[in-house]
Amino acid sequence: MRLTSPTSVALNIYDKLHAGVTTASAVETQALAVEFAATLPPDTTLALHGNLGVGKTTFVQGLARGFGVTDAVTSPTFTIFTLHRGNRTLVHLDAYRLERADQLDTLMLEDFLTTPYCLAVEWPENIAAWLPPTTLHLDLGIMRDERHTLRLRATA
Repeated sequence: MRLTSPTSVALNIYDKLHAGVTTASAVETQALAVEFAATLPPDTTLALHGNLGVGKTTFVQGLARGFGVTDAVTSPTFTIFTLHRGNRTLVHLDAYRLERADQLDTLMLEDFLTTPYCLAVEWPENIAAWLPPTTLHLDLGIMRDERHTLRLRATA
């Protein structure tokens, strides 16, 4: 099943991301995320898959801008998560350092896996068991010429 939205703008961005998009700069990646942010329901969990340097945090910076966040958005690798408030609340979670199931409970991160937050998760494979079945999965990559690729996975 592919995600759709009642507006033609939303259909356009979802169709683009399902087909795969290539961006040539951080500005282009962020602009794509701003457009995508406008279509996301308030209870969205977005899993950002990809290696270091593929643009996961850059994409989250665009989401934040799309949600009206004005504070700086950086990778929360050492703080695990950052809460950003704008027109919408964005929780940016970096699960890179999470290695055991009990760490999620100890950090009380499960509070951010339900509404009303929009949760963007870097390294989601480390907490895959806790992600809701409605999670959107975005694969990010980088090509030899340093352009970045983004593809929204089709959901079952």
